[in-house]
Amino acid sequence: MTWNAFHGRDWPPEPELQVRAHKGNCRRGPRLGNEYEQTNWDLFELFADLIGGVDCDVALFQEFPPAWKRRLTAATGTEAHRAFSGRNWFQPLTSLIGRWRPDLLGAWEGGSNTTLVRPGAGPIAERHRIVLTRLPETRVMALTRLGSRLWVANLHVSTKPSSAERELLDAAQRAIDLAGPDPLIFGGDFNVRPKASAVFGQLEDRFGLAPFTAPDRLSHLLVRGLEVVEHPAALPPEARDVADPDTGKLIRLSDHNPVIGKFSDLG
Repeated sequence: MTWNAFHGRDWPPEPELQVRAHKGNCRRGPRLGNEYEQTNWDLFELFADLIGGVDCDVALFQEFPPAWKRRLTAATGTEAHRAFSGRNWFQPLTSLIGRWRPDLLGAWEGGSNTTLVRPGAGPIAERHRIVLTRLPETRVMALTRLGSRLWVANLHVSTKPSSAERELLDAAQRAIDLAGPDPLIFGGDFNVRPKASAVFGQLEDRFGLAPFTAPDRLSHLLVRGLEVVEHPAALPPEARDVADPDTGKLIRLSDHNPVIGKFSDLG
């Protein structure tokens, strides 16, 4: 699975609530809409329950709250590789503020690319943090080697398409250089859509990395040296909805859909 966790925040599909979520504030939610609410509190337990309920051996997260690593591994029985990305200059203070009022800081709470590995796929044998760019903000790849010889590249590239494409090709080359002939999963938030970018053809032609999720998706799980058992696909938005028993409204976790694929070793 790959999922941009939106810094542990919710993102209701009602525009008025989204506007309020963008206005950093100290007020604790919820703010109620027609079907949804917009919260302003720590949603760790809701994210952990959803993640723990997904049947996957390896999970790649972007915009993942750095302070969640220890809590989530304990809650899900996993091992983790966390690579700090941008906006982490004032840790752990910003994580404390983010836990108190997530919408006050938004992305400035800090972030990471964090890969979770369940015991059946582990153990983690190597961890690499590879910086792809530092301007306009730091973008990194968390490259993890498992004891099974599988390598997992977890990245979140820049939002400008030309920068995203350049970083994706650079990341693929560096991941391949380290992985050698071993199988590789190359996934995350690519910030470009296959229908609007030729970079996916280059990733396949130059590095053998395929298949993309769907023409209109930003999050992908490309592989090399693995058989595609179930083509990567995004879960429907409703899969991120959790009911608030106190208000009867729905909470929609993150502003991205998780993408799930199933692969097996060719060897």
